Amino acid sequence: MAHALINIDVDDLARATKFYCHAFDLGIGRRFADAGIELIGAGPPIYLLAKPAGSRATPTVSDERHYRRHWTPVHLDFVVTDIRTAVERARAAGAVLEVPIATHSWGQIALMADPFGHGFCVIEFVGRGYDEIASA
Repeated sequence: MAHALINIDVDDLARATKFYCHAFDLGIGRRFADAGIELIGAGPPIYLLAKPAGSRATPTVSDERHYRRHWTPVHLDFVVTDIRTAVERARAAGAVLEVPIATHSWGQIALMADPFGHGFCVIEFVGRGYDEIASA
């Protein structure tokens, strides 16, 4: 059976550590010299990986890393018990609120971006969470 790890490329490891620890009350697990830091407290560990802007993501593609706001089909959701407090905490740490808190039958969601251009959502479930809209 496989398990997932979460890796986030950043160009400033110290700044990213400060942001994620402050915004989501995470702690530092292990340090990997200047290459990365393991953050704990969010369920699976989150690894911040030092990758300079302008470096290639892989030798097989021409895309270079940049840390302006960008879109990717894979993102993080942080599930919280108090969305308003969590959104304000993330904003105070340097996140941008891109779409204000919206209410759905399963809960509330806010679309945000970290200081490195990565989008993420903050979610507060109500009732049965996503099971409110799940079929079978």
